[in-house]
Amino acid sequence: MVFKFNLKRFLISIAIPLIVGGLSALITSENMNLYSRIETPLLSPPGWIFPVVWTILYTLMGVSFYLVWNSNAAIFEKKQAFTIYAIQLFLNFIWSPIFFNMRAYLIAFIVLLALWGFVLAMIIKFYKISKLAGILQIPYLIWLTFAGYLNLAIYLLN
Repeated sequence: MVFKFNLKRFLISIAIPLIVGGLSALITSENMNLYSRIETPLLSPPGWIFPVVWTILYTLMGVSFYLVWNSNAAIFEKKQAFTIYAIQLFLNFIWSPIFFNMRAYLIAFIVLLALWGFVLAMIIKFYKISKLAGILQIPYLIWLTFAGYLNLAIYLLN
């Protein structure tokens, strides 16, 4: 199998998660300082680390999406993968406004649990289509696990 690079698809694939993440950050920008004002648990990173990590994770999402989109997998398989991808991206998008704007920490945690499940499903589905696409999402799942710890601890402490 010869891999043919498609620049247009690649740029679209990278842009989608970066735009979604950027819009979510924009919606919550006035309340992001909340993190510095609330009780946080042991192992809480400084606030500046979050945009760095998320930019990397969104970029990896885009690369994985591209690998699936540009694969030779059946259309049905790609549609399933894209549906899971879209759901996890939606859950990812709504988490920040729920956490920062609404300060609904328990609801945010529940959303994060659902997000975690969809990301796991996405990893499995992507891996079946492109091993690399699935593997590239493992850091995302690890970060969500850590974010879950932070979110739950913040709920309990505040």
